Amino acid sequence: MTPQLISIYALVAMFVVATVLPINMGVLAFVGAFLVGTLVAGQTTSAIIAGFPGGLFLTLVGITFLFAIAQNNGTIDWLVRLAVRAVRGRIVAIPWIMFGISAVLTAVGAVSPGAVAIIAPIALGFALKYSINPLLMGLMVIHGAQAGGFSPISIYGGITNRIVAKAGLPLNEIVTFLASFGVNLAVAVLLFFALGGRKLLHARADVSANQVSRNAKAAALAPVSMAPAAVPAAAGNLALAVPHVAITVPQAGPQVYGDAESEALTEERMLSNRRDDALASGDGADKLAESPHWYRVLTLGGLILLAVLTLAFNLDIGFVAITIGLGLSLIAPNLQKRAMGQVSWPEIMLITGVSTYVVVLEKMGTISFVGDSVAGLASPMLAALLLCFIGAVVSAFASSTAVLGSLIPLAVPFLQSGTGVSPIGFIAAMAVASTIVDVSPFSTNGALVLANAQGVDREAFFRKLMAYGAIVTLIAPIVVWALFVVL
Repeated sequence: MTPQLISIYALVAMFVVATVLPINMGVLAFVGAFLVGTLVAGQTTSAIIAGFPGGLFLTLVGITFLFAIAQNNGTIDWLVRLAVRAVRGRIVAIPWIMFGISAVLTAVGAVSPGAVAIIAPIALGFALKYSINPLLMGLMVIHGAQAGGFSPISIYGGITNRIVAKAGLPLNEIVTFLASFGVNLAVAVLLFFALGGRKLLHARADVSANQVSRNAKAAALAPVSMAPAAVPAAAGNLALAVPHVAITVPQAGPQVYGDAESEALTEERMLSNRRDDALASGDGADKLAESPHWYRVLTLGGLILLAVLTLAFNLDIGFVAITIGLGLSLIAPNLQKRAMGQVSWPEIMLITGVSTYVVVLEKMGTISFVGDSVAGLASPMLAALLLCFIGAVVSAFASSTAVLGSLIPLAVPFLQSGTGVSPIGFIAAMAVASTIVDVSPFSTNGALVLANAQGVDREAFFRKLMAYGAIVTLIAPIVVWALFVVL
């Protein structure tokens, strides 16, 4: 057996183990890079470490750190409430509000499961209260998160664009973003009318000044441990029935910062004690989570500045995000301490581990081996379709970020071999095919929606979600291949 085949079988084994067992694939990939690199390819550990994607690591840490600050200081909850308040009782707008907020969150740097985890409990609580099809609401959240997932400053977009740029292929960040947004938006429109959206067109919720006042008090007094549906049920009004959703549990203790920082932040320790006392007494989640209004506005301005500096001035997104995060931290240091403990370390471990293993594959010739094999198929168009199907099927059961990080490099030699397949179109097709299938209940996003479904038969809901995921997995690769590769 050739070394190239051994490395491919090792990659397949990683996907299988990470799917069957609750083990981070990044850990498997780092170990695989070490074992395959040293024992099979004869590489030194220094050469393997040199393949660690430092720039990508900085990007992921920077944007997730900044997003954690925005979540902790109440900016995200504030934006959700503003959006829902703008509905003014129009129930038909709720699914689209959830779609839009999910898209915005991933577009500015939230990991897709993180955005779904934040919005899904709220969306499905609305579905229960206002008799909206819960399957519709759950799918609108997922497709919204995937719609914004390939913006130039997002995690998916950052991974894909870095891989393509490193390979020297033609790069069009906007095409990839618009392809993902357009396909997911079109699917959302079809789902809206297929799953009962038409009957919501004339439905409205009662809105009154007295009720708004009562809702504000109810939302402020709701304990953090309350189920997502509890506040909307108590509130009785659409405009303010938006509870704070505690998604992540911050790390705590001196192990987070070390002794020096722990000793210096006496004021922060006092704040933490007051927070713990408030939680124990059932005081309001909003009081704990929300910062002054001016600071939330400043945080929103920081997110906008991130987009401007990276898109208009082509500055490194990792450095810019960390710089903005530091600025917000210096202005209000007591509101950001827990943010570093809420950086998406599991996703960062996964992405950097897979990227390191891919570098090992590249150095030992596996990338060229696979690319030449695919390019040798009778029809280049058929080869492109096959790669899209592989991306969709694997991603439906495994991590989309891992699929993007491993399959796109495998396709680079095929795209460079003059087969006539447009690299820009193929990358767009691969990106959409590998992420739109996250509606599967076996993926993180689908599982989050299933876990937050309220007032439904969970087994029946699971079967519907699984059936829809299977349909998308079979149809989506053909559709995006036809749209972006053939046409």
